[in-house]
Order: sequence, then structure tokens, then C-alpha cells
Amino acid sequence: MKIIVDAFGGDNAPLEIIKGCAEAVRQFDVNIILTGNQDIIKNTASKNSISLENIEIENCTEVITMDDTAEAVLKTKKDSSMAVGIRLLNEGKGDAFISAGNSGALCMGATLGIKRIKGIKRPAFSPILPCANGFFMLMDGGANIECRPEMLYQFALMGSIYMEKVMGIKKPRIGLANIGTEEHKGTELYRNTYELLSESNLNFIGNVEGRDMPNGVCDVVVCDGFTGNMILKTYEGVAITLMKEIKSLFSSSTKGKLAASLIMKNLKEFKVKFDYNSYGGAAILGTSKPVFKAHGNAKASTIVNAIRLCKDYVSADTIKEISSSL
Repeated sequence: MKIIVDAFGGDNAPLEIIKGCAEAVRQFDVNIILTGNQDIIKNTASKNSISLENIEIENCTEVITMDDTAEAVLKTKKDSSMAVGIRLLNEGKGDAFISAGNSGALCMGATLGIKRIKGIKRPAFSPILPCANGFFMLMDGGANIECRPEMLYQFALMGSIYMEKVMGIKKPRIGLANIGTEEHKGTELYRNTYELLSESNLNFIGNVEGRDMPNGVCDVVVCDGFTGNMILKTYEGVAITLMKEIKSLFSSSTKGKLAASLIMKNLKEFKVKFDYNSYGGAAILGTSKPVFKAHGNAKASTIVNAIRLCKDYVSADTIKEISSSL
């Protein structure tokens, strides 16, 4: 299996991206194509004693930054590491593509450059988030601001297949994000979507409120991209603030430091449990070939996990499963 990786996407590129790819080659039976400035990639690997065994480099002259518009990947920066990666995937020179770069550009490139699965209205971001009893998927995490009921139904369908085939959850529970659990709650979009999901063969459990999501009440939370992105950013912000406050609590006094030393193992386990880097990133579900968005501040471990998810995604033939289910 050959995975294409954008070497210059994200805050910690290219060093952490290269380190992650090298580690993934050691752990998994995969080959890697890195897209980006060849000289910089080779020099970075050499300075940090990173092996480039089973890693090809596709030289590029440009980089998509966070300040670029989404259209840049198709128009003004066609020789960027992201655009070239999408082109290579479209040409069949790799089995999947991963980037930690500009989300809007990646989504546009995947949608218009790779195309959609036939019958899918819109591809969607599908981040995996930690919760009390494991993890859940958020569909859509921000790709589609305005949606129709049939689009949310398709998000639920794709999310259910992904969670079963890639994440190993049997009969994933589907929840519809809403301001109350009663079926009449929410806007017309959500009321109509509730009706569609209720009549489907999916394991739909009804509306779920924001406060219940961290408790793991369902395996896939379905919503429009505006709502999903608000949930995602709030979720991450609260987690980061909480970890900072816990650290401050234990480090502010001698008594606190002593207490921390007694439960250090538990604190480390707690941190690992709620570390979103362990899930690698989000598949852009609905595209005709696998495209993954890794976290913007991706470390080497994030890239390793993203490549592992890509491998499982391809091996499970998830796209064919989604296509046939339509």
C-alpha cells in the first residue's frame, strides 16, 4: 500500500511529518510518497538522522498556507505540496492522501479534484473525538455550513459504515445533535432529518444534546458543518483549558506537587485518554478516493496514527461499502 503525505502541511512541518512517516514505515507494511521541496525534505531528514527508506519524494515548489483561500489549491498554487498530492492520488499513484494543511483548501481539492462517490451530495469532515467510554465521530466537522436533510442522512450513513468497518464498532449508534432530546426540537432541517433517520435502517437513537456527547451516548453525532465546527472547537478548547487548570492546580504548591507525585500514573493515563492526536485526524468521507485531514498542529505520533487509519480505511474497502449502500 502506498500513502501520499503532504510534507509541508501543518504547524510542525516538515520535521514532524517526516518523522511520522518514517515511523509508520517501520510499524506498518506501507510505502510513502512525500510531496514538497525535495532539498528541504532531504536536508531535514539528514540533520535529524531520519531514514527515508521506502519513502519517495515528489518535488514541489509551493506551499498552501493558512492564509490562502480554498481556491488556491486549484488555481494559484497548482504546484503546492497539497495540490500535487491530490493530483497523484487522482492519477492512481497512491492509495490515499493525508495533509495537516489548510482545511478549506483540502476539502475543495478533494471534492473537485478527486470527485465525490456517485450519489453523495457533499463530502464531510469526520473527526474522531474522545469521550468517557471511548470515542465518537462528529459528522460534519465543518465542511458544509448549509445542509439539507438528505445530506445529513448521508453523513449518518457514511459515519456508520466508517465506524463499523474502520473503528470496529458493531451497529454504531447514530445521534442527531440538537437543543433537546424530544423529536419536535430544533429547526426545520433537524426535524426533517429526524424523520429521515427514524425511517432508515440505521441504528438511530434520536436527538442528543451537547452536554451528553462527552459521556459517549452515541458513536456518530450528525449535524451541519456550522454546528459541527462549533462543537469541535468548543470541545477542544474546554479540553485544553481543563488540562492547563489541572496542571496549574498540582504545580502551584508543595502540597499539590506531593499529591501529583502520588497519582502521576493516573494523570498520564487521563491525558492519553483525552489526547485527540491518538486518533490521527478526520477522513473526508464522500470522496471517491481516501483523503484524510490531520490536525493542524500534528506531531509525528499524529501522522503515524493518521497513516494507520488510512491503511485500515483502504483495507476495509470503505468507499465501496458506502457506494453500494446508497
